[in-house]
Amino acid sequence: MDSSKQYLRITLQNTAKTTVWNCPLLTPLLVTFAVFITAGCTQNPYLGGSAWQRPPNALAANPAEAQISELQRRAQLVDDDNRQLHIQMAQTEQKAQVYKDEADLLRTQLAEVSQQLESTRIAQETAESQIKGFQASTQLRGNATLQANTDLAKQAGRLNLGGIPVEKDRDVVRIVIPADQVFQPGTAQIHAQAAQVLDPIAAQVSAVFPRQRIGIESYTDNAQIYGGSVATSHQLTSAQALAVLDFMTRRSGLPGQQLFTVAQGSNNPRQSNNTPAGRVANRRIELVIYPDTF
Repeated sequence: MDSSKQYLRITLQNTAKTTVWNCPLLTPLLVTFAVFITAGCTQNPYLGGSAWQRPPNALAANPAEAQISELQRRAQLVDDDNRQLHIQMAQTEQKAQVYKDEADLLRTQLAEVSQQLESTRIAQETAESQIKGFQASTQLRGNATLQANTDLAKQAGRLNLGGIPVEKDRDVVRIVIPADQVFQPGTAQIHAQAAQVLDPIAAQVSAVFPRQRIGIESYTDNAQIYGGSVATSHQLTSAQALAVLDFMTRRSGLPGQQLFTVAQGSNNPRQSNNTPAGRVANRRIELVIYPDTF
């Protein structure tokens, strides 16, 4: 720009000099015109294209746009991260629910297995008690090494059990205890009044028959069993016989080797199950005193 103005100035001066000699009156006009032309070059926007001649707003426009673009890019990245986190949280919650359902299923299966194990235990104890009972019965009939007590019936006459029947049955003595006086209906749970019945019986049996083998036989009626820890009449009578055995050994002090249990279920009813009185009579615990000793 400086060289252009210099060139224009020199050209005008030379022209003015030439013109002065030819026309003195034009000299002032030419000088004035040259000054205006020279000054106008500094104001002409078309003579320069350098950055310092551009408006300030034009210089600031590009950096501002770049900053806005960068902020928008970062905001988009944050939105993408948030969406990804929401997806991961949903997947985690879904997995947690799956684990909870599996844990609930395992707890249910564990409860079922525990119930099956309990039923198996009761059945095993029933089988063992029945085996002992059958062995005792066999020994009574055919084993000559057993010490038979021929005075068993005479000794049974010494028992004074109030309203509890005492019966002579061939070579054994049976003490017949109504189950309703010992257990809650349909269960093997001994109620609070049972001690008033079992304590005097255990005391007299221990005194009169201190060495005789005693079988605890449990019977029930043919009523359907609902709920609880037992499902059949044999399971019920097995649990009841074991409960009486536990009562007499723990509370009454009878030796464990003197007693064994037999679960009869609804077998061998004493009366018909078609009447309430008959069903009551069939629900019973029989203490069977054998002539053999232990």
